[in-house]
Amino acid sequence: MESEVILKTFQTKLNTQRYAKNTIKSYMDYASLFLKHLNEYPSLKDVPVRAIESFINEKVQKEQISVSYQKGLVGAIKKLYELTLNQKVQLDYLYPKRSFSKLPKFFSKEEIRQLLDSTDNIKHRAILMTIYSCGLRLNELLNLKIKDIRSSEKIIRINQSKGNKDRIVSLPDKLL
Repeated sequence: MESEVILKTFQTKLNTQRYAKNTIKSYMDYASLFLKHLNEYPSLKDVPVRAIESFINEKVQKEQISVSYQKGLVGAIKKLYELTLNQKVQLDYLYPKRSFSKLPKFFSKEEIRQLLDSTDNIKHRAILMTIYSCGLRLNELLNLKIKDIRSSEKIIRINQSKGNKDRIVSLPDKLL
């Protein structure tokens, strides 16, 4: 199987459809893993659905992958078939339908205080405070520009966040 050609085509089409950079990276990683596992087949169209099922089952049973990893893997395989072979493959049954609702893990006030006090560098402290008090992802912080901060309105504009969405977050007085 010409994995490199398939992956290059897949990446080009994901870019054309304007998927986010991180989504493309994840899909490419998943697709590469999948194609390496099934290199015994002459082409992608020759891979039977039972081989895909076996691949997913092996990941779940032996490697004990998480539910989110499983969903990402199945989603990437579906998208791989869709974009490279123009073929819809029904694989939704390969991940759980029920939702797992876990309460988020969070830090106590004391843990946050220790984290913020762990550095004397004002820049590092500002970075930690911004991530924590505004609920930013690391990538959102890294892409933050001065022009995105509106001190007078006490807001920060987050551009092209997860899912290529823009959003506004409040700027706490203490952080300002």
